[in-house]
Amino acid sequence: GLLGGSGEEGFTVALLERGHEGLRMGPRHIPLSAAFMNGTVEGEDVWIPMTSILGGQERCGFGWNMFVECLAEGRGVSLPAGSIGAARSVVAGVGAYSRVRKQFRVPIAEFGGIQEAMAKAGSDGLITIAGGDVMNAIVDNHEAPMVISSVMKQNCTERGRRIVECGMDIAAGSAICRGDKNYMGNAYMSLPIAITVEGANIMTRSFQIIGQGLTRCHPHMADLMKALQLPPSEEKHAVKIFVKQFHKIVGHGVTNFFGSVTKGVGSTFSTATRSKTAYKNGDDLLAYHEKQLLRLSNNFALTADLCFTLGGRLKFEELLMGRLADALGAIYLGYATLHHYHRRRGIEGLEALTEHAMLRLEREAQEALYAASENFPGPLGPVASTVMKMGCFPLGGLTRPYSDPNDTLTKEVSRLLTTPSEIRDMFQEGIYSAPDGTIHQMTDLINALPICVEADKVATSLRREKREPTAEETNLIAKADALRDALIQVDVFEHATAEEAQPGYVRPALQGTEERFANLDRTVFREAA
Repeated sequence: GLLGGSGEEGFTVALLERGHEGLRMGPRHIPLSAAFMNGTVEGEDVWIPMTSILGGQERCGFGWNMFVECLAEGRGVSLPAGSIGAARSVVAGVGAYSRVRKQFRVPIAEFGGIQEAMAKAGSDGLITIAGGDVMNAIVDNHEAPMVISSVMKQNCTERGRRIVECGMDIAAGSAICRGDKNYMGNAYMSLPIAITVEGANIMTRSFQIIGQGLTRCHPHMADLMKALQLPPSEEKHAVKIFVKQFHKIVGHGVTNFFGSVTKGVGSTFSTATRSKTAYKNGDDLLAYHEKQLLRLSNNFALTADLCFTLGGRLKFEELLMGRLADALGAIYLGYATLHHYHRRRGIEGLEALTEHAMLRLEREAQEALYAASENFPGPLGPVASTVMKMGCFPLGGLTRPYSDPNDTLTKEVSRLLTTPSEIRDMFQEGIYSAPDGTIHQMTDLINALPICVEADKVATSLRREKREPTAEETNLIAKADALRDALIQVDVFEHATAEEAQPGYVRPALQGTEERFANLDRTVFREAA
C-alpha cells in the first residue's frame, strides 16, 4: 500500500501550517468570553506530506495513543495550573484586601466569617500547589498516569472553584463591579470552563477515576483480566492464571481487612491522644499524618476489593464510584501535601497551613468512605457494607476520629495569609508585579499591606497607651488611610456599553412602553386600582 510496510493505517496526527492548502480554520465558539480557543478545523482535498506527521511515517496510525497520552499529561497539568494561579491570586490579592478593607473601624480580616473563608482558600491553595508539583514531576519523568491526571483535573479544578468563590465572598462588592480594579470577576466567570473541558467533572468523578483505576491500579486484577482474554487454544493456561490471580485477590482483600482494623484502632488512639499544638513539631506532623494516610489507604484498598462483588454492574454504580473518587483524591493529595512540606520545610507558618490542609483532607476521605459503606449497592450490598464497616470503622463512630480544623488553627492560618509572612511570600511566587508608577490593583494591594498592618499596630498602641501620635506615626496613619480609601474604590461608568452612549438610545426592556401607556385608559396605579 501507500505506507510500504512502515506505519499503520488509522488515526494519525500531523502538524500543519495555518495556511496549508485545503485547510480552513472554521468558526469558533466563545466560552464565557474567556481566552479559550475552541472551534472547528475543516479541510477538503488536503495533501499531507509524510514529513508533517508527528513521529514520521513509522508513527502513522498511532494518533489515538498520542491523543490519550497528551490528554493524560495535559489535563493533569494545564487545568490544575489555573487553580494554582487562582490560589496564588486570592491569597495575594484578597488576603491583602481583607486587611486593607475596614468595617466598623476594624479590618475585615478580624471577622470570624472572613477568617474561615480565608483559611479554606489558603489550605485548598496549598493542596493544589502541592498536587501540581508532584504531577509536574511525574510528567517530567516521561510518565502519563491516566488515573492520577483524572484525579488532578477533577479535584484541583473543584478546589479552584471553591478558592475563587471564597475570594469573591471576601472581596464582596469590589469583586462584582466590573472594571480595571476588579481582579476576581474574570476568574469567577471562567470557572465552569476548567470544570467542563477535558472530561466534565461529573463524568470524571463518577465514572472515569474509579472505572479506570480499579483495574489499572489493582496489583492482581489486570493479570486476571488478561487471562480471560486468552484464545481458546490456551484455555488450560488461562484457567491456571485465573485461579492463581483470584486467590491473590482474595488474599489481598483479607490482608486489607485486618490491616484496616488494626490501623483503624491505632489511628483512633493516636488521634484522641494527640495535642492540638503537636503540629508545631515538623517531625511529629509528618509522622502523624503519614500514619493516618496509611490507614485511609488500607480502608480504600479494602473498599476497592469489595467493589468486585458488583462485577460488571460497578460501571453503573456512579454514586459509589463518585464517593470512592473523593476518597482517592483526598488520599493522593494528602501525600502530595506532605511531600510539599518535606521539600519546603523551613518556611515559617507552613506547619499550621499544612496541618489545616491535612485535617480537611483526612475528614474528606473518612466521610467519603463512610458514605460508601452506608450505601453499598448490589445484591451483596448489605454483606459488603457490613464487611466494610467492620474493617474501616471497627469501633463505629469511635473509629471515625477525623474532624475539621479547630477555630484556633483557622484563625492562625488566616492571620498568616492576611499579614506579611513567609507563607504569603510562598503564595506570591510567580505573581505579576506591575512596575513602579503603574496603577495595578493587585500590585497596589500587595504593596499597601505592610503599611496598613503597621499603621494598625500604631493605632492599637495609641489606644492602649492613651497618648497622642508622634509626627512620624501621624504620617504613617494618614498614608495608610489614603491607601485604604483609594484601594476600596470600584470602577464606575456613565454607560455600560458604547451603544448606550448613542443619542436617542432606549433600553430594550423599555421599547414600546410609551406607546402601550398611550393606549391605556388609566396610566397610574391609583387610577387602575
